[in-house]
Amino acid sequence: MQTLNSIVFGWYPYLCLTVFLFGSLVRFDREQYTWRSGSSQLLRRRQLMWGSNLFHVGILFIFFGHFVGLLTPIWVFDMLGVSHSFKQMLAIVAGGGAGLMCLIGIALLAHRRLYDPRIRANSSFGDTAILLILFAQLLLGLATIPVSLGHLDGHEMVKFMGWAQGILTLQPGIAASILDVSPVFKAHLVLGMTIFLLFPFTRLVHIWSAPVWYLGRRGYQVVRSRPNGTLQAAE
Repeated sequence: MQTLNSIVFGWYPYLCLTVFLFGSLVRFDREQYTWRSGSSQLLRRRQLMWGSNLFHVGILFIFFGHFVGLLTPIWVFDMLGVSHSFKQMLAIVAGGGAGLMCLIGIALLAHRRLYDPRIRANSSFGDTAILLILFAQLLLGLATIPVSLGHLDGHEMVKFMGWAQGILTLQPGIAASILDVSPVFKAHLVLGMTIFLLFPFTRLVHIWSAPVWYLGRRGYQVVRSRPNGTLQAAE
């Protein structure tokens, strides 16, 4: 078990991160035509609007919650006077709420993609597979809440913080710090790392193209029609 734990939580993270970064770079360089989310809005708009909004808002809260919660050094929380138990409850309440929002959104998207014949016909295997994998990951994440309620002192959370930060700082043997955690946490971590591994080969790559630069635009783009019926874009 120690050997398997060391492989899965000591070596596998580096494989996933390497493929995630270099795979994304190679795909951007060689297959820019596929660098898109493949919207099916024209086929069924209303359910997409609700599902997409709930999913994206929820997933953003979850992502930044995990990012801050796992990668912020423990001494920062101690300096700010944030106790481990308070951080644990915040993760349960805020993370649980965002998880439910995201789950409802992805359930709508999955139903739309699987049960609408036109959308299913225009979906690739990868589109459906990554949607179901994300759905499973959300279920696993929500399944960790009952376990977390049994560890309100926050010490289990500290183990995951130490592991995540140890991986990024190349600390040898850091996998041993989560050897005795609940299997549901381990399953959640493994599937999460696998999503990073699959990332460059799916529609998720469009995340890299998030239009953050729109926040700095001086104005909106106005589209006017010409007398000949064509469209002209102007700032």
